[in-house]
Amino acid sequence: MSEDRHPAPLPPGVTRRPVRRYTADGRLAPEEQDTVALEEPLDIRISGDTVAVTMRTPGADRFLVTGFLFAEGLIHSAEDLGGLAHCGRPGEEGYGNIVEVTPAPGLVIDLERMGATKRGTLTTAACGVCGRRSVEDLMATCSPVPPGPELPASVLAHATEHLRSVQPNFARTGGVHAAAALDERGSVLAAFEDVGRHNAVDKVVGALVLEHGLRSARASQPAALRPTVLVVSGRVSFEIIQKAAMARCPFVASVSAASSLAIDLAGRAGITLATFVRNGRFNVYSHPERLREG
Repeated sequence: MSEDRHPAPLPPGVTRRPVRRYTADGRLAPEEQDTVALEEPLDIRISGDTVAVTMRTPGADRFLVTGFLFAEGLIHSAEDLGGLAHCGRPGEEGYGNIVEVTPAPGLVIDLERMGATKRGTLTTAACGVCGRRSVEDLMATCSPVPPGPELPASVLAHATEHLRSVQPNFARTGGVHAAAALDERGSVLAAFEDVGRHNAVDKVVGALVLEHGLRSARASQPAALRPTVLVVSGRVSFEIIQKAAMARCPFVASVSAASSLAIDLAGRAGITLATFVRNGRFNVYSHPERLREG
């Protein structure tokens, strides 16, 4: 993008930095302004105690924090949250990068569950299960996703196409991931972008918890909603399957590949895992019995 004396306002999550481009004819072009993805730290605190620090794209922080706590098993529904707010005042240095969580009255959140992420240890956007050692450890904290529902293979084959319409920041920068939750008909329930693919998933899960009544398997009441497909733009790692399992989501679809441990966990957790979902095709690694032709 060339420099503009009066540039148009940027969307949230995007900023500008100077750049000089080396061209194919061997010339170093003059400096201009480029649009890049915004990345800032988020300090997540519970009752004043830092639980984790993650690098994220600012915006939808309440969803990100809620999804993160839900995926770690620290909360099981929106009713477990008494309060969630940014610390400080607008205009102060660092405002917007610290979120304070207050548990619901009478609820004690077990911070020891966080293991290595507790008390200031950096949880990067590429690390969603710090301290978890194996599939067995995770399966001890969340039961497998129940069988069903069946889904036409064509719905899964075109699932990643929904990401195109929810990636305005990617279109401007090429530097962010996206995630979306779909219902059985393939309609989008929630979708977000973030510099971290795990953060994008946390924002989606947090929106399902706060706005759609998603509850974990350990909640006192049955879930009001069960998302059907979690769609992600990047590689499927162990952590992505963990978050899908905690959200009781039976399908995960990715534009890219999956790691060996993600495949193993999907099989154990009862999740149908599809990768390289592009142009109406995909590879399925686990629980293909949920798919029917059509």
